Amino acid sequence: MIETTNLNQKYGGSQILWDINMQISTGSRTCIMGRNGVGKTTLLKCLMGLLPISSGDILIEGTNVSKANIEKRPNIGIGYVPQGRHIFSQLTVEENLKVSLNCKRQTAKSIPTEVFDYFPVLKEMLTRRGGDLSGGQQQQLAIARALVLNPNTLILDEPNEGIQPNIVQLIRDVLLTLNKEKNMTIILVEQKLPFARAVAEQFNLIERGRIVSSGHIDDLSDELVNKYLSV
Repeated sequence: MIETTNLNQKYGGSQILWDINMQISTGSRTCIMGRNGVGKTTLLKCLMGLLPISSGDILIEGTNVSKANIEKRPNIGIGYVPQGRHIFSQLTVEENLKVSLNCKRQTAKSIPTEVFDYFPVLKEMLTRRGGDLSGGQQQQLAIARALVLNPNTLILDEPNEGIQPNIVQLIRDVLLTLNKEKNMTIILVEQKLPFARAVAEQFNLIERGRIVSSGHIDDLSDELVNKYLSV
């Protein structure tokens, strides 16, 4: 379980997150939603230790990581796919994937073959540099790199940004498979409502740094969509 209690985050002179109270159960699929600039990415970065919190607590599988840096997350089973992918453009696909083998949690000596079952195109492109891949291929690489960590929880920030429809479908299927077969907890920030409804069971809706609504994805009504998501 991932739990935040009265989580606040300030950046410079501005407060971005206000008293975020959130519980994400092990094995669940949760979408964090809201318009641009409301604090979604900031929340994920706080969960990952990329940004310090001002006050409150973050517990991951019972461990308080409120003050812990990012290096601790992979070792307690968190994989992260950041917005914009952030792959190493000058490294090959194989080298990008092997980066995750250095994590203390990962005991494997080689890239798990199941990564290529999820994303077969990567096996064909092991020697190609990351910067030479298409956007969709880079996103597959970013997700695969996180999966090499053998995580219990996978956190994704806008995984479908700028991705062609067939790859969006592939990513959806992979996330559902990981959740079903491995009981992997899935947390994603996603703007595309059809994708969110297809993948998530639960939602947390953010407006101006506060959670204004949460519940089962079926309870995400047209009224809430029009009020907090429509542009």
